[in-house]
Amino acid sequence: MNPATGTVVAVLLSLVSAAGYALAAVAQSRLAAASPAQDGRGALRALLTRSQWWSAVGLNAAGALAHVAALHYGPLTLVQPLGALTLVAALPLGAYAARRRVTRTEWRGALWTLAGLVGLVAVTGPTAPGEALSLREALVVAAATALLIAALASGRLHGREHGGARGTGPDGAGGRASRGLGHATASGIASGVASALTQTLTAALALELPGREPVWWQTALLAVLISGFATGGLLLSQAAYRGGLAAPLAVVNLSNPAAAAIIGVALLGETFRAGAWGWLVAAGASLVAARGVVLLTKGAPAEPARTPAREPEPAPSATAAAPEPLGRGSLRARVHWGVRTVPAPRVAELGPRGREAEMTLNSSS
Repeated sequence: MNPATGTVVAVLLSLVSAAGYALAAVAQSRLAAASPAQDGRGALRALLTRSQWWSAVGLNAAGALAHVAALHYGPLTLVQPLGALTLVAALPLGAYAARRRVTRTEWRGALWTLAGLVGLVAVTGPTAPGEALSLREALVVAAATALLIAALASGRLHGREHGGARGTGPDGAGGRASRGLGHATASGIASGVASALTQTLTAALALELPGREPVWWQTALLAVLISGFATGGLLLSQAAYRGGLAAPLAVVNLSNPAAAAIIGVALLGETFRAGAWGWLVAAGASLVAARGVVLLTKGAPAEPARTPAREPEPAPSATAAAPEPLGRGSLRARVHWGVRTVPAPRVAELGPRGREAEMTLNSSS
């Protein structure tokens, strides 16, 4: 296959991959909106019984396979930026599924995020093929990532300082959005680490793992870690979509290459393209992408607040509604819904003390 044909095939496969990821994200967000908010094993059991969840898993798998095939036919510098089209495709698809229009703020946020993501991908690729992680480095990375993901998923790194503000508590719209971005960040980090460990596993299967030749349990351990982080990333993204679609998806797409780039620079000797200018471009692209995420968070239409149904007020009892006689020759009063009324008959029979008591009671009511 000549280079031109390979480039065309790579572009088409990249578009298929972006469409698969976008459809999966929309399916997950719709499932999150339709499912009751619950955590723990109950939420996992509920997901496993939903056909919509398995459809999303299949679409994610199809997107991943198309992405790998695109990398086989085209260069990384072409395929990775095209993967950012997932956000652009998911935005109108999600709006169509929700039967609404994409707001202008959402479109501006998507363009800002897309520009920042393309800038990051353009400079974070390795200048030369990097080495794979050693088994010790892989275990250290896995342990540190697990702790970071636990902190992000539990909410300790976001939303605590706004817990007392109205609408930003754990149950308010602000709290849900903040928690969703935390889950999205954890999902992207888990997927990025899974990619780095996959590279190490590939090197191990090719007998190129740094150090001596790996034994079977080392390869099995890497496979278990990859499966755990990949599954965790998928479940965390499902939890992230409770706060919406566009902003969590943007954060997932940003934190995934960022985590892989940090591992590459810190442990594999990789560096940004263009040297020092690459660092500046990466910093600027991060700010642009952050601006896009903020716009996506603000541009999504607010969901109506769910207020519990008010219980009907009890009807007044017959004894409360009926006049209560206070005795022969005395003043009769009736209390109805907290308002005291005094009938006017028999004024002449009350006498001076009775008329004085009546005037006092009427003035107080």
